[in-house]
Amino acid sequence: MAVNGNGHRRVVITGIGALTPLGNDAETSWRNLVAGESGAGPITQFDSSDYFVHFACEVKDFDPSNWIDRKQARRMDRFAQLILAAARQAEADSGLEIAADGDRIGASIATGIGGIKSFQDCYDTLIRRGPDRVNPFAIPCIIPNMGAGWVSMELGTRGPLSSECTACAASNMAIGQGLDDIRLGRADVMLCGGTESAINQVGIAGFGAMRALSRRNDDPKGASRPFDAGRDGFVMGEAGAVLVLEELERARARGAKIYAEVAGYGLSSDAKHVTEPDPTGRNPARAMTMAFADAGIDPKEVDYINAHGTSTPLGDAAETRVIKLALGEEKAGMTPISSTKGATGHCLGAGGAVEAIFSTLAIRDGKLPPTINYEVEDPECDLDYIPNESRDADVRVSVSNSFGFGGHNASIVLKRLQE
Repeated sequence: MAVNGNGHRRVVITGIGALTPLGNDAETSWRNLVAGESGAGPITQFDSSDYFVHFACEVKDFDPSNWIDRKQARRMDRFAQLILAAARQAEADSGLEIAADGDRIGASIATGIGGIKSFQDCYDTLIRRGPDRVNPFAIPCIIPNMGAGWVSMELGTRGPLSSECTACAASNMAIGQGLDDIRLGRADVMLCGGTESAINQVGIAGFGAMRALSRRNDDPKGASRPFDAGRDGFVMGEAGAVLVLEELERARARGAKIYAEVAGYGLSSDAKHVTEPDPTGRNPARAMTMAFADAGIDPKEVDYINAHGTSTPLGDAAETRVIKLALGEEKAGMTPISSTKGATGHCLGAGGAVEAIFSTLAIRDGKLPPTINYEVEDPECDLDYIPNESRDADVRVSVSNSFGFGGHNASIVLKRLQE
């Protein structure tokens, strides 16, 4: 059995699938990201003319019937439809026939909010038409665990099944849970990822009221500007993204395509505030250093960081301090960092999975994706954020950070596979 320096079973990525604001599959999304494209545009899912914000990063031209039986799709919220489509893509990419070996295959699928559109529809029907007209599938559409549930039911996974709901750290935690399930022998393969679809009246009004969203209504594509001095909030995004994690020897035995190794994972909490990040950076930095230790790497080995970088004034400055604490001032100043949320917006509970895929493809292709819309340096954000244009690099170790409301911190380390 292949084990790492800590005695754990080694785990690799053998399949990916994603629907993002940059494309309806992982490779298209990656190409558009590297090209510096933005997924932002006017909101089409409802009339936003009376709202603070009129734009978002939507998944475009998504037809659930390409992936899901029409009757089943009507029983699912959009967040569940997106993750099931991504899971089917990842299964196909991996070359697995999941249902044939479902007892040893599980799923760990995250969301930050779940079926918020279905909740809104249920309440509207209740008020307008009365309780006897509420959709009988309302509750299964609303509850956050049904993204994971639908993946398991439709693909036939019968191993561990979990659903992390830890705000914007959720899908990094889902990847970590899947990693642990394989390391501990509960499963040999785990479908790990996240999904979110909160571009509706409640989502936009709620985040808008707390002034978390950018209000650059005259410039949607330039609104998400992580680490830039002019940042004024995040742009709401949506996505579904899945990575197939597989025990290394099993993957090799079947001749699987291997993207990268999932080498380490770290967690911490801020214990500070419902929305504001830890201003010292100390607690999120502990998540990063735990991930380094779990992966058996020295911080000096990190070649690229995909930052949480949401384009909020407090968050981006705090993460700069986090990275300096975790890597040390000198190494932090030498390490390329990007926030791909400049292009995708903030996909909330799906963000970590989308960014883990991007971090994986950076290793595969030797490409560092840019932080778009970076124009004016902020003295509090003084690191190398790969401004506006992608960069060629030899990427052996990449790190992806996710930090969530309530003080949830999760960091993962991905490595180029070596013997």
